[in-house]
Amino acid sequence: MMQNCIALEDRCTRLSEFPKTLYIAMEVLAMFRKVLPKPIPVIAYILGILLLYWSLDLSAVRPDIISPAEEAGILTEQPVAAEPQEQDSKQENRYDILIDLSQSMLYLFENDKLIKKYPVAQGKPETPSPIGTWYIISKARHWGPAFGTRWMGLSVPWGVYGIHGTNKPGSIGYRASHGCFRMRNKDVEELYSIVPFKTRVIVYGGPYGNMGSSFDRLEPGDRKSQVAEVQKRLQNLGYYTGFIDGIYGEAMKAALVKFKKDNNLPISHYVDWETYKALGILAFE
Repeated sequence: MMQNCIALEDRCTRLSEFPKTLYIAMEVLAMFRKVLPKPIPVIAYILGILLLYWSLDLSAVRPDIISPAEEAGILTEQPVAAEPQEQDSKQENRYDILIDLSQSMLYLFENDKLIKKYPVAQGKPETPSPIGTWYIISKARHWGPAFGTRWMGLSVPWGVYGIHGTNKPGSIGYRASHGCFRMRNKDVEELYSIVPFKTRVIVYGGPYGNMGSSFDRLEPGDRKSQVAEVQKRLQNLGYYTGFIDGIYGEAMKAALVKFKKDNNLPISHYVDWETYKALGILAFE
């Protein structure tokens, strides 16, 4: 009987086109029919099949069906997701970084209390550092000699910018980088060990918000904070419908030309002082 059952189960696995449990019931009844001395009436045969079909443990042949006891066990073993998420959120919001470009200093706050400050190098005038509010979106060790021992990438949309170490410690405190924020390796290693992903990084460039401390003439192809501010103003006025990404592309060019026509400004692709003034981006803001 045991050998017959094993053979029967092997045959079952090969019959995917027929309900497995019903097939098992029919085969079992056929087995008993062979060993019984008298024939089984048809009605009894049908009733037997139905009885066996409903009494079989479906969870044994259908792994996707879970018995109530197993389901209760699984539910009690699963952790509550809300608690880790709340803890992660608290950890992320615990720290803030402020980089003051007017001082070339980085300040680290924990729960709004200043706990550390470090000198940094910032971007050169021709490759300025990104002004605005960003978040740490990547962390890495030993990117290469020029990046020192640690890297923390920022969520700047118009390029790759980050806080990192350096192999030129003499540049710290000056406008010497391609836009990133350089730190001494020992300082960046300490900062790296403290702040988690999604830490907020506020880059302050001067009294004029995203404009920093100057009103540069902008032209197509520029990628900087001033472009993002112009995009924002054009969008608020209904001219620009693209992303606020700080990249002076074709969509912004078309929006700027239309704005200049409507405001009787000389038509060009440049954002100059007259354009800033017409947009309401004034030096005393």
